Amino acid sequence: MTGIAGLSKKNNFVLAIRDADVVAAALRQALAEASPQERPGLERAVGLVESTAAATETQLRARWVRSRLAAVGFTGDIASVAAVKSLRRAEPKLSLVAAVQLQKEAAAHPE
Repeated sequence: MTGIAGLSKKNNFVLAIRDADVVAAALRQALAEASPQERPGLERAVGLVESTAAATETQLRARWVRSRLAAVGFTGDIASVAAVKSLRRAEPKLSLVAAVQLQKEAAAHPE
């Protein structure tokens, strides 16, 4: 997920978009048609997609926050004021309220 839809100063809601079920179905189809040499890799891929699909929306937002912080080079404490500032630097349209809420979710869901 590279961005969060609906984020602006007036709209502070976060919409997590998932298509893991579509990816998993495509991988299962490929697995059904796979040669014996391809099966181990595809089985691993199916397992990874299914485990990722099990993540809650809060966990997805926490991952997104960490990825945005990493994109601006933030390596400090995710629960700090500096993390909120860095998150807003990474996403300038993010309101302070939304940034704090996202930061709290990320701090509550360590990787």
